[in-house]
This record gives sequence, structure tokens and C-alpha cells, in this order.
Amino acid sequence: MDQMMTGAIEADSPRGCTGCGTRPAVSHGAAARAEGADLRRVRIHPDHWYPLAWSRELKPGRTLAVSFAGEPIVLVRPKDGRVFALEDRCAHRQVKLSAGVVKGCTVQCGYHGWAYDASGKCTDVPYLGKGKLPNGVRAYPCREASGMILVFPGDPELAARTPLPGLGASADPAYKTRRLGRAVDCHYSFMHENLMDMNHQFLHRRQMGQIRPRFLGQRATDDMVEARYSFARTGGKQPLGEAAIFGKRRGEQEALAETDVMTIRTEYPYQTLTIRTNGAKPVMELWIVYVPLDAEQRRHRTFGLLSIQRPPVPLLLDAAWPVLVLFTERIFKEDRDIVEMEQAAHDAQGADWNQEVFPVIRALRHLLRTRGLAPAA
Repeated sequence: MDQMMTGAIEADSPRGCTGCGTRPAVSHGAAARAEGADLRRVRIHPDHWYPLAWSRELKPGRTLAVSFAGEPIVLVRPKDGRVFALEDRCAHRQVKLSAGVVKGCTVQCGYHGWAYDASGKCTDVPYLGKGKLPNGVRAYPCREASGMILVFPGDPELAARTPLPGLGASADPAYKTRRLGRAVDCHYSFMHENLMDMNHQFLHRRQMGQIRPRFLGQRATDDMVEARYSFARTGGKQPLGEAAIFGKRRGEQEALAETDVMTIRTEYPYQTLTIRTNGAKPVMELWIVYVPLDAEQRRHRTFGLLSIQRPPVPLLLDAAWPVLVLFTERIFKEDRDIVEMEQAAHDAQGADWNQEVFPVIRALRHLLRTRGLAPAA
């Protein structure tokens, strides 16, 4: 195995606004540096942009209740104006603003009608004079891109100088993109490991036939781990969903083992997967992130952009799209079931007993520990 490592590998072992009553923001200085920390209790770092909803889920003039790592957040889309994000609570009686109504470019609490604008400022209390308005609630930096509503839940001062993540080929008209995601009952680190470690193809033998992966090498920095693979089919037929990805039926894979290269990268906290044939433009790009929902971070929601290169024949990919959707759904279900089993085993054992032997996963675990936050006390 090509050991192109530039980062250390660990040895595995068994914010807010003043006056709003919210937690202070955290910085990378509070990262989980201890090598012995249980990875499944390391918290994801909030100083990044995270999608909390698909754009289609939030209609004009409506609110949407979402969460990030146990923090209740309300997304608000005025009929005229940009979407914004606030703490999902009214400063008065603490009831959810998501149960309120959108009026102009504000959201009104459904209890007493207190109104808040996009900055979180309380702009109206119907029974008080304008000079007596109380403090507001926390506002979160909020952007919309590639059909997703992204929020910056960490230090708001960092948001302006933190660019949105690259979102793969989702904006390229040469690709057709599927937006996929589900809630999964496991810590986000299980998902990073599952996608990075292509040695688990045995799990998908019923969907993909017999596949032999070949590990081509890895790279690592303080912020990134990358692995490259090629594949050979040793038994079974190519599934139609895979044919849709490559744009044609493939015969014996052994001869193609060195031409089809899959590159998987965790560039914290996001993951990407690309497939190239003969070094050409990718035939497939996946951008994906796993957003914790609960405070314990044992449940998350995936947001993925799966982009397939359009073939020369017009509408051919569109015709094959239902087959590809079914194929990817079946693969994702197998992955979801297995990582939820891993989480259940961790919960039963009370600790991370994994004996990891694959170098790239050891590097990945090191990255997730050092870029995340230490377990809550």
C-alpha cells in the first residue's frame, strides 16, 4: 500500500450573542486533542456551514423547525426577502417561533405576537411602546445554495470569512444531480468511516455482485484525508444502476481495474467521492455531509448531492434515472442499517472497542478527533 502520509496517525483506544441567553461561540482551540477520547463522543465542530434543510422544504411565508446538535433553530422565508435563521424560541415565554407566523420580513410569536427580524432583534411587542422593546434572540448566519439552506451555528464573526463548501458538480449543466439524504441513528463518524473504507463492498454483494477493491494510496493533512481505489468485478453482472453511472454497460471489469479510479476525501467536516475513467472528467461526483440533530450527536441527517455526467445521447440519463435512484437507495439502506448496528454495539459496550487496522481509517479517525470538539463533560 502506498503510504503517502503527511499527517500523524493515532493509536486507537478501547457562542452566542450578548444578552440573548445562548451559549458562547466556540473556536478550534477547544478541539478534542486527546488521542484517547472516544471518537463516538467527539462533537462535530460548529464553525462551518451546515445544511439544515432542503430549499423545497421551506415555502414562502412559512417557518420550518430544524436543529443542529440539539440546538432548536427556526428557518424563516418571507414572501419577499431572503431566508433567515433564529433561535427557535420567543424571548418572552420561550415558546417556539416556528409555531408563529411570518409577517413581512419578520416572524411573530404565535402566543403574544412579539416580532423578530432577520437579525434576531425584537421589533414589535403589540402592547408596548417602541422605546420599551426587550432583547431579542440569537440570529444565525444563513445562506442558500444548490437547493440547500445552510446555517453557520458557530462563532458568527467567523462566518463572513468562511466560504461555503464546494458543492461538487451540482451547478454544472453537464451533470444531472440527485439530492439525497435521510435521518440515520448513529454518530456522524460512522458515516465518514463507511464511505472512506471501500473494503466493505462485501456488504453490497447482492446489489453489485462480487467486487474486489484495490487500495491505491492515501494523503492526509491537518484538515483532510483522501483515499484512492480501483475496482475489479470477480463475479456477477454489472447492475443497471452502475451502468447508468458510467453511461454504458460494462463487461469484464478486470481489464478496467486500472482505468476506473474512485477518490474519496474527508475535508472536514464534508466528504466527497469522485469516479474518473482514464483520468478524464469525473463520470460521478458526490458531495455529502452528516449534520447531528441531537445534543448527544447519536442521530444525524445526511445531505448529499450526487451528480452524474450526462452522456452524449440526449435524455438517455433521464430515462435511466429511476433505475439509478432505486440502485442508490438500496445501497444507502444497506449502509444505514450497518452503521446503526455499529452505533447499537457501541451503546451496548459503553465504549469504542473497534480494532482498526486499515491505515486510511486510522488517519481519518485522527482527523475527526482533532478537528472536532471534546466530549461534553
